[in-house]
Amino acid sequence: MNNFRLKLAELISQQDKNQVQISKELNITKQKLTNWKSGYSEPCIDDLIKLAKYFEVTIDYLVGIEE
Repeated sequence: MNNFRLKLAELISQQDKNQVQISKELNITKQKLTNWKSGYSEPCIDDLIKLAKYFEVTIDYLVGIEE
């Protein structure tokens, strides 16, 4: 899921918020967000849905199926 890691990092960098603010708005821990961004762990489907809604993209975009 390396495409996911790259897409997530790109989406986070486009925000005018830091990871602490984003994780609070997503109701997840900062560590969880950091682990996803670094590739240490991968999100479950429920978290992918949360991320897609938050960043206003599709899950297919997040995982690199579509551009």
